[in-house]
Amino acid sequence: MIVNTSSSIRRAASTAGTAAQAVAELYQGIEQEEIALAVFFASPAYDQKELAAALKEHFGNIPLIGCTTAGEIGPSGYRESSISGFSLSSADFTAVPTLVENLQDMELGHGKDVAMRALNEMRKAGSEPTGDNTFAFVLVDGLSVREEALVSSLYKPLGDINLFGGSAGDDLDFGETLIWHEGKFHHNAAIFSLIQTDLPFKVFRTQHFVPTETKMVVTESDPLKRIVSEINGEPAAREYARMVGLEVEELTPTVFSAHPVVMRVGGEFYVRSIAHVNEDETLSFFCSIDDGIVLTVARGLDMAEGVDHAFEGLRERLGPLQLTIGCDCILRSLEGRDKEIRDDIAKTLEENNTIGFATYGEQYNAMHVNQTLTGVAIGSKSSQQ
Repeated sequence: MIVNTSSSIRRAASTAGTAAQAVAELYQGIEQEEIALAVFFASPAYDQKELAAALKEHFGNIPLIGCTTAGEIGPSGYRESSISGFSLSSADFTAVPTLVENLQDMELGHGKDVAMRALNEMRKAGSEPTGDNTFAFVLVDGLSVREEALVSSLYKPLGDINLFGGSAGDDLDFGETLIWHEGKFHHNAAIFSLIQTDLPFKVFRTQHFVPTETKMVVTESDPLKRIVSEINGEPAAREYARMVGLEVEELTPTVFSAHPVVMRVGGEFYVRSIAHVNEDETLSFFCSIDDGIVLTVARGLDMAEGVDHAFEGLRERLGPLQLTIGCDCILRSLEGRDKEIRDDIAKTLEENNTIGFATYGEQYNAMHVNQTLTGVAIGSKSSQQ
């Protein structure tokens, strides 16, 4: 499917059964002169070697980044076993994509150095990057378990420039999640991109949970492994189950999705999702949790209404949206399917020209979060305030 609404932005997707055909159709849809950056989101169902060969054949020296997914968002909404993507013309955009390798061994200052080099490279192009003309976009190996250290380090030197991103997926197989940069796939890596434009834009996040009065304190944890052993001095799974009115045996992914916990940072609440219960009654999370953190059990609101409201606000600010780059948690997609509201959300994403993917986690400024939609909405020059 090819849908183009702008002279400088191209959007497309393909559900072709082979990687070679899918990439050919994607390239046909987003090809344009003087591409500043092209981005793709590909299902891991495609043969990796065939996909890599097709990407190199069609895109050649075009600046191309991308990742594997847990589902894709294309011009017609949610898709699986597909490839979606977009391209940005140098007529309206300048992009500086940078590969960050060896995340497992990354020192705390490395992300800061990467961001500083990208900022300086953009300055050399002749324009000072600020929050009014530049945003940061991150794609990261979703099994690296290093998102927190990465984004907090990257964000420090950005000043008023906002950052968003998503963690690559592999259709819930949890085997290998991949990032594409300069003609090949990488794991244990991330891509940090600074994107500058004269078009109006807004980096955003939306979640559909609000805190309750039920609070808990993490009293023993392993942040690097994202495991919480004790809550309120009790075995973590047993205490969490008690606080949501269940037995440990009743804790399931559906329960965790319906009753996540949130953490307050700077007056804002961010979701911290539980992945599963371990045999020793510890809890594995999708985000890092430290000792002494106060967590609050959250309750869900209507997710479809929340997405509608978020985009209403974006359109009021930016006018009709040419492109929304969306990083949407796979848990939101699963919840939408369970509650039979996925089609309603897909329609809203389609109406707002969203291209993106279902993630294993989302990034928003210095935070790694879960069960959240993060992204950037881009308007047009005619609607610029």
